[in-house]
Amino acid sequence: MSTFGVIVSGRPVITDAQIISPTQVAYQIPSSPSFSHIVVFLLPGTTLPDGTAAAVYAQLPGASEFKLLGAIANEKPSAIFKVKNGSAAGGGLGDEDAMLDEGANSAAPLALGISLEPAAQVAAALEQKKAQEQKKAQESGAASGTVAVHEQKKVDTKVLAQRIIKNCYDFLTSWGTGDTVPLKAFQAWWAKFESKIERDPTFLERSDGG
Repeated sequence: MSTFGVIVSGRPVITDAQIISPTQVAYQIPSSPSFSHIVVFLLPGTTLPDGTAAAVYAQLPGASEFKLLGAIANEKPSAIFKVKNGSAAGGGLGDEDAMLDEGANSAAPLALGISLEPAAQVAAALEQKKAQEQKKAQESGAASGTVAVHEQKKVDTKVLAQRIIKNCYDFLTSWGTGDTVPLKAFQAWWAKFESKIERDPTFLERSDGG
């Protein structure tokens, strides 16, 4: 099925494929010398049957499954896939930079598979893949701390008032043990309180109010 061409950056065009079935072909691409991009395209003068798309898959060295990268179709007859250390990123229909898992043996070849499938089925698979990758990225970001979720504590008005009073009481009692506190002591507390609010507006929201 000479319908597709594959270009590996810095190498000759590949058109000879291993025929897996009437609708599936595969290419074995040596990992050495290293390369950074793979281009998949429809050969000149060829078209896909109406209502179909060519899904592009990659099987990393040592892996048992092919993973969907993206797709090409009559309306978009070529796609570029970025490759790094034996892993690949997708391009083509409905797919943008979707990274595959890394960690493969870079000395083994990368298997590229192309499968002719119903266009609706390919579109659904790409949407599912995109959703899975977004979820994975969010979970990874949350686990590594790169996604910071700042939850603003809302302090109850009564609690806030109690903390202000406690702050005032602690300060004024430092002036002596008697029942009468001079006005200048209250004025000194107020000045200190205002200054602290300006420096740290959230200090009362902490449990100790300090």
